[in-house]
Order: sequence, then structure tokens, then C-alpha cells
Amino acid sequence: MLSPLAYGLAVVLSLFVVFIGARFLLAPQASAAGYGVPAAPNGDPAYLTIKGLRDLSYGLLGLALIAFTTADAVAWFMLIVALNPLGDTLVVLKHGGTKATAFGIHFATAVVVLLDAALLFAL
Repeated sequence: MLSPLAYGLAVVLSLFVVFIGARFLLAPQASAAGYGVPAAPNGDPAYLTIKGLRDLSYGLLGLALIAFTTADAVAWFMLIVALNPLGDTLVVLKHGGTKATAFGIHFATAVVVLLDAALLFAL
């Protein structure tokens, strides 16, 4: 029973990150506002593109690991990739975003990713 839960959560998290990355590439201003640090109306294209590419590639890498490797490899990936939402928490706090966004979105995401890593290590 633990295996479908651990892998199912890993797939959902990876697909969600793919969605976020694609959204940053397709609707950058709206995505930046949802991230918690709005981009300048006529600027910040590098920030928006980097964020989109980073998330898209991490999501696709997660899906590839799920499909072609072991639970331990996926667990290590989740453990390491949890640094991204933890870092995002700090970025939002440092750059004027709300605590609700920093902790309610980014930190909560990190906790779920770490929980999934623990579940995968338990397999």
C-alpha cells in the first residue's frame, strides 16, 4: 500500500512542477504574482524564463526517474529537490512577499516533498 502512495505522490508533485514551469514560460507575469514576488511590468524576463525552465526541467527529470529508476533514486531526487521550495520560501520573504505565500505555498510544498522522500526511502 505504501508503494502506490509514495509513487503516486511523486508523480503528482512532478507533474505539478512541470505545470508551474510551463506556466512561467507561457504566462510569466501571472505566474510571478502567484509565486509571491511579482515581476516588474516591463522587465524581469530572465527571472521569469529561468524559473520556468528550472521548474520544467526538474519536473521532467522527476518523471524520468520515476519511470526508469528505483525508489531510492527517486527518494534522493525528492530530498535534494526540496531545496528549491525551501529556497523559494526565503526568496519570497526577502523580497517583500507575504508570510502566507512563503509558508503556505513554498514551505508547505517543501514539507510534502520531504514527506514523499521519506515514503520512498521506506519502500
